[in-house]
Amino acid sequence: MSDLTKKLTFALIVLIIGNLKWAQADDAVTEPECFEKVSRGVFKFNQGFDNIVLEPVAKVYNKLPEQIKNGTGNFTSNLANLLSIPNHLLQGDLKSAGNSTASFLINSTIGIFGLGDPASLMGIKSTKEDVGQTLGRYGFGGGCYYVLPFLGPTTLRDTLGMAADSIIDPFAHVTLREKELKGISGNRFDYFGVKGADVVDFRADNILNFESLEKNSIDLYSAQKSIYLQSRLKKIQNSDLENDQDWDDLEK
Repeated sequence: MSDLTKKLTFALIVLIIGNLKWAQADDAVTEPECFEKVSRGVFKFNQGFDNIVLEPVAKVYNKLPEQIKNGTGNFTSNLANLLSIPNHLLQGDLKSAGNSTASFLINSTIGIFGLGDPASLMGIKSTKEDVGQTLGRYGFGGGCYYVLPFLGPTTLRDTLGMAADSIIDPFAHVTLREKELKGISGNRFDYFGVKGADVVDFRADNILNFESLEKNSIDLYSAQKSIYLQSRLKKIQNSDLENDQDWDDLEK
C-alpha cells in the first residue's frame, strides 16, 4: 500500500469515526439522513429488484416442502453463529458466547451440518450478533441513515460493521477470502450462495408482512426506515431476545 493510500485511508477512518456520535437512549430511532434523495432513488431500484426477482423467487421457495425450508433456515442460522461468537466475546457476554458455541457444535454434528436444530430442543438459545451491534453496545451511534443497492437500509456504523464482519467471521475468511482454516476451504460462490439463501428464506417468511406494509404505509421508504432502526436498537440493547430475526418488527 502506497503512502498516499495509507494517508487517505487514515483520513477516511478519522472522518467516519468523527461522524459516529456517541449514542443516547433514543438516538437509534432518529438517525439523520445522509443523502435522502439518493437513498430514495436506491430504494426504488431495490423495490423494482424485489418485484421482478426476489419476491417471485421467494414465492416459489414457499412451495417447497417444509423440511427443505426449515433445513435451509437452520443451516444459515447455524453458520451465523460463527460471526456471533466473536461478537459476544467482544461485548464481554461469555454466557451468550457459550450458548452460540454449544449451539453451533451440537447442530453441526447431531443436527447434520446444521440442517437440524437439536440445540433449541435442548434449551440452548443462540442470538445473532454482528460488529455493528458490538459498536452500538460500546456507545457508537449510527452516524446517519441511507440505503444501499441490493443490501437495503443501513447506517454508517452498520456499514463499517458489515466490512468488519467479513474480517472476523471464520465462514467469510474461508469462503469470501478463500483462506484455508484448519483444513477447511471454500470459495466466494459458497459465501454468496449462503447469503442469498438467507435472504430468500427471510423474504419468503415475510411475504404477507411486506404486502401488508406496502398496503398500509403512506410513505413506504419512511416506514422501512423506522422498522430497521427500531429493530437495530432492540438488537443492540438485547431487548427482544425471543425474536432474533432481522427486521423483527416486520413480523408483528
